[in-house]
Amino acid sequence: MTSKTSTTTNHEEIREWAEENGGKPATVKDTAEGQEPGVLRIDFPGGAGEESLKQISWEDWFEKFEKNKLAFLYQTEKASGEPSTFFKLVNR
Repeated sequence: MTSKTSTTTNHEEIREWAEENGGKPATVKDTAEGQEPGVLRIDFPGGAGEESLKQISWEDWFEKFEKNKLAFLYQTEKASGEPSTFFKLVNR
């Protein structure tokens, strides 16, 4: 069996996938430039958490996503068939 991946720029699709997996929009602490979020991440339960991530609003997350012309590559399930929270932000 192979893993299932998709790539999208659709905000609602990204948000739904993240929230279905318990994820919240976040930025890596100490990477912000002024008021603008730094490196974008999705904070999942059991992940890096508050030590290295700061949760932000979806509005701020998507503003930076668009400004940097990113696309969201994500895995919907692992090769084993289990749900996956793997994602990567890539250039469009």
